[in-house]
Amino acid sequence: MADFLIYGANGYTGNLIAREAAARGMTPMLAGRSAEKVGPLAEELGLPFEAFALDNEGALDSALGQVPFVMHCAGPFSLTSEAMVAGCLRTRTHYTDITGEIAVFESLAAKHGKAKEAGIMLMPGVGFDVVPSDSLAKHLSNRLPDAVELMLAFFGLGRISHGTQMTMTMNIGKGGAIRRDGRITGVPAAWKRRKINFGEFSKLATTIPWGDVATAYYSTGIPNIKVFTVIPDRQLKMLKMSRYIGWLLASGPVQSILQKQIPEGGPTEEERKHGKTFLWGRAEDADGKAVEARLFGPEGYQFTVLAALKVAEQILEGNYCEGFQTPAKCYGAEMVLEIDGVRREDVELRA
Repeated sequence: MADFLIYGANGYTGNLIAREAAARGMTPMLAGRSAEKVGPLAEELGLPFEAFALDNEGALDSALGQVPFVMHCAGPFSLTSEAMVAGCLRTRTHYTDITGEIAVFESLAAKHGKAKEAGIMLMPGVGFDVVPSDSLAKHLSNRLPDAVELMLAFFGLGRISHGTQMTMTMNIGKGGAIRRDGRITGVPAAWKRRKINFGEFSKLATTIPWGDVATAYYSTGIPNIKVFTVIPDRQLKMLKMSRYIGWLLASGPVQSILQKQIPEGGPTEEERKHGKTFLWGRAEDADGKAVEARLFGPEGYQFTVLAALKVAEQILEGNYCEGFQTPAKCYGAEMVLEIDGVRREDVELRA
């Protein structure tokens, strides 16, 4: 029996996870739509594989029935997660993925009751930046339990993969999002900017509609959340332009043109080896008392590989929480510190 299923193993991140899992002596089953793409990787790594589309319920259920959980790596997850989760509920198989899409987190949160009834865990977002940011949010909440405001920011020194760029491009005309009074609220793209001290340097960061707007609320209960990241000037101009022509950028013909311009692949092995990620967070209560902390880690895709397999190890050991879960809600604020190259520091604020 395979240890778990990696669907989308031929994609950039799925490939990295499969290789690291094999190097650790794990035996995942590799899967994807194309045998021509998944087969050679499976043969190289000496792993079992299956080839099927997600709308083939029989093949999907057969594969899921052979494993305790799936690591879903085929995005955009807003288009692919529903079928996979439905299969997991039918076969009582735990679900994990590496998404950062708010809509996916909210959709799975709505399935909490069904997942508990099936006795399975639904944990989207087991990679970067959700695992470290969620852990940082939980740490801040533990330090300031009555917090009502939370700001999170991340910065990665490196390129992003073809799949991530596809997802970002697909959502470019949809504006921004924050959480206000417990509800996800739409705001203009690139709505607010803030200078963030990441420890080694300070950068001007911009609000983005990232998955942490969803996950941090479920992990901490803090009702007001904003997420920032550092955006290059060219992309920032595009985001601001989308406030006025978002309908055009989201149209089929323009999306087709933009998607075709996205290069294949992602960071090289050398870039992953030497890259770094920086996170910052601040929580504040109704009286103005605040706490801040920073977290430092490896390059983003390397972080995803290590975090995803850390969660995989937990599930294989029987350590999971039924229903919809976030990484920090189930595993706490400290698990991220068990990942190689990760450290956290509290920031001393002036009185």
